[in-house]
Amino acid sequence: MLTVLTVVHVLLTISLIGLVLIQRGKGADMGAAFGSGASNTVFGSQGAASFLTRTTGVVATLFFVTSLSLAYMGGQRSERQSVTELDQIVAPAVDVEVPGNVADKPDLPVLPK
Repeated sequence: MLTVLTVVHVLLTISLIGLVLIQRGKGADMGAAFGSGASNTVFGSQGAASFLTRTTGVVATLFFVTSLSLAYMGGQRSERQSVTELDQIVAPAVDVEVPGNVADKPDLPVLPK
């Protein structure tokens, strides 16, 4: 279920980015008002603005729902550990053997200055 929700969330993210990039800014409306052929569009005289705005709103709502669902499912994991539990873990002691006796090593010569 988590994998399916994650895939849907990624697809909604990509479509939301695409829808936002397709839309025109508010400054583009002045150019359309002075005869750029806005009445000949497929979506009517207002253009695709209302269609894209509504579609963006629906996709954004679905994006928020999947985000909240993923956050809820991520918080319900059973193998959680708190910081206090990690402090109680004790590492096993390891004995390290040094080969030979350190006193048996010859003295290193001192270099002249």
